Amino acid sequence: MITVNAHRFDPYKNFKFRVKREDGTVVAGVSKVSALKRTTEVVKHREGGDPSTSRKSPGRTEFEAITLERGVTHDRDFENWANRVHSTEGDGAVSLLNFRENLRIEMMNLQGTVVAAYNVFRCWVSSYTALPDLDSNGDAVAIQSIVLENEGWERDSDVVEVLET
Repeated sequence: MITVNAHRFDPYKNFKFRVKREDGTVVAGVSKVSALKRTTEVVKHREGGDPSTSRKSPGRTEFEAITLERGVTHDRDFENWANRVHSTEGDGAVSLLNFRENLRIEMMNLQGTVVAAYNVFRCWVSSYTALPDLDSNGDAVAIQSIVLENEGWERDSDVVEVLET
């Protein structure tokens, strides 16, 4: 298969990306996104006339949770999203209408052009870290994170390879 960039031998870098909501707004400040990973269970079975070997077929597919990390700021976006499934006012204050969101994760080349995009479906926050361990002897950036359960993802086939200049 001949690609648009037949001269390109090196893979894309993993440090240029963005996370968008379904409405196109960028999730602010995300500095790290965990891997998109799915696992399909293996169902073993054997036929009655073949007792010495097993056959394998695919079973259920599970999509692993995705973690988003960013530096702690005054922006309450992660907290507000996490609060959609937990409220200090009790279960009656939890919204069952809008706690899920679809996301889009875009990877870009060094020129800032989107080269791959994945749509992630029906995400909701299962874990929220508001503040990391605090250390008066440290010099690290304070990172907050959310863990997003999801019901699957797929690559956006409309994103095609572009000619790099």
